[in-house]
Amino acid sequence: MKLLPETELIQTGPVDHADWNYRPLLAFVMRRRYALIRSLLPRDRVDRLLEVGFGSGVFMPELAEHCKELYGIDIHTEVQRVQEHLEHAGVHAALSKQSAADKMMFEDGFFDVVVAVSALEFIDRIDDAAAELARIIAPQGRLIAVMPRKSRMLDLALRVATGEDAEHDYEGRRERVVPALRKHFDIRRTKSFAPVYTAYELAPKDSTAT
Repeated sequence: MKLLPETELIQTGPVDHADWNYRPLLAFVMRRRYALIRSLLPRDRVDRLLEVGFGSGVFMPELAEHCKELYGIDIHTEVQRVQEHLEHAGVHAALSKQSAADKMMFEDGFFDVVVAVSALEFIDRIDDAAAELARIIAPQGRLIAVMPRKSRMLDLALRVATGEDAEHDYEGRRERVVPALRKHFDIRRTKSFAPVYTAYELAPKDSTAT
């Protein structure tokens, strides 16, 4: 698994905890998200891949291995700094400050794969985002997303381990993501790191891809 070195990480916001990937115990759990995503990616390199909510770019070194052109969008203000740190690490990606819930600056069907790692549950207008993601993904393309499950026990464990309040961070959005996605996508496969994360491979509705 190729992750951005800890020395290249910058914190881009209050819920960006990329450094947890390098902390004992937490690292094992955090990295399972990336392993789930990688297991659902196409076997062959695709032409264009987008990461929604790239944060500090921690997962981009791995994603770069799976595509010819790598893109990323996020709403934070550190896009240029992240780009510079990625370049320093030898990763070339076209990053931009955009919200998935707004009209994105990409043509219809532009991407073969869109990846979201613990990002969709932070989008308030998830119904708008689901529709927009379906627009920019090719008919034979895929949305591959991983998100945390809702569990009082897990939320308590997170609070004990990190001091973070999951319900405060998510504000009820976790339960809304999958129903919103189902309006525009068909779920093709799921994989879980029980009982913590579930990853979904989704195809745009009316896709004939297998």
